[in-house]
Amino acid sequence: MNSSVELQNIKATSVRIEKEMFYVLLEDGREVGVPYHWFWRLAEATDEQRKHWRFISGGYGIHWEEKEIDEDISIAGILKGNKNPNPLKK
Repeated sequence: MNSSVELQNIKATSVRIEKEMFYVLLEDGREVGVPYHWFWRLAEATDEQRKHWRFISGGYGIHWEEKEIDEDISIAGILKGNKNPNPLKK
């Protein structure tokens, strides 16, 4: 069985926003912690801005509404360890 296909089929059921990272609860019962520094827009956002998220694609992704953030993250990308570091910082 192709693991990429499996990852594409995993949905989130909730997101918990904490001080240092956010946690995604998956429909299979696992919870994954994601540090904000993986996604530079979230790392630079305020605690209040990080609270304004919603699911996209039926739970296969997360979108942050704030125009300063405007971040879309797929659940499959989180599970693969994909990161979006600040392109201006070396």
